[in-house]
Amino acid sequence: MSAPTEASIARLTVRKLHPALGAEVRGIDMRRPLDAATARELQDIWMEHLVLVFPGQHVTDAEHVAFTRYFGEPEIFHQKIIRSERVKEIFRVSNVNEDGVLMPPDHPVAQQLSLAQFWHTDSSYREIPCTGALLHGVEVSRTGGETQFTNMYLVYDALSEDLKRQIEGRKAQHDFGHMHTQANLKPLTEEEKAAMPPVWQPMVRKHPVTGRKALYISPIYNDAVEGMTPDDSRRLIVELTRIAADPRFVYTHRWETDDVLMWDNRCTMHQVTPFDPRERRVMHRTTIMGQDRVMAA
Repeated sequence: MSAPTEASIARLTVRKLHPALGAEVRGIDMRRPLDAATARELQDIWMEHLVLVFPGQHVTDAEHVAFTRYFGEPEIFHQKIIRSERVKEIFRVSNVNEDGVLMPPDHPVAQQLSLAQFWHTDSSYREIPCTGALLHGVEVSRTGGETQFTNMYLVYDALSEDLKRQIEGRKAQHDFGHMHTQANLKPLTEEEKAAMPPVWQPMVRKHPVTGRKALYISPIYNDAVEGMTPDDSRRLIVELTRIAADPRFVYTHRWETDDVLMWDNRCTMHQVTPFDPRERRVMHRTTIMGQDRVMAA
């Protein structure tokens, strides 16, 4: 991998972290208001690098939510068991409850969150999926728990012509309930099923800002591909996921306390590496609500 490069963009310093994606941004204090010019610069940097790392952001949940609003309205997660009881816009990626007590590995919340250790893109199961997300490392793990991101523009470009023919013009089903079949999870309630019925999304999407083509899958939610048998659907998703995991396309972030990561769910997937479930890991996420349906490329 080539050495990181630095460039000064207005008052911000940007350091590239991986040839495929990822950049560290300094010069931002998320506790302070963001002027319009800096917000536009950040948007441009984000579109270029897909994943931004803001180190040393000692923010409250309220400040985290306020910063998110510069990029869109925060999404409210539909499951109460993971949504914060104190700040409704916060999705708690945590094996510690809101009273500070470590959950056992067999706790339903811990079991559900363990599925983040498989490649996915957030809220793809919504009719209008989210734009992106911001994750704050409140308590970070040292036994693993890194977050890996893959550049789905480059993954699409790298597909064989045969694979491209198989996915062009096709849709995959994204079903939140499918996740619950992949582990010993408590079945969804009827209310949860009604809140998130399965949706079909294009497998090749056009990014609404950059105009670039990206592969759009979310393996923990994909249980069918249009016009394919269940076995063929499964094989195709497995093969596409294998390609997406190629290190050429993947940036691995090793967390430090009070890092905030911001990523674009329209052109990336991510997963968490395994860690000791007896170690506290508290991460607070906001999710930027989408504005439009997925655009087929």
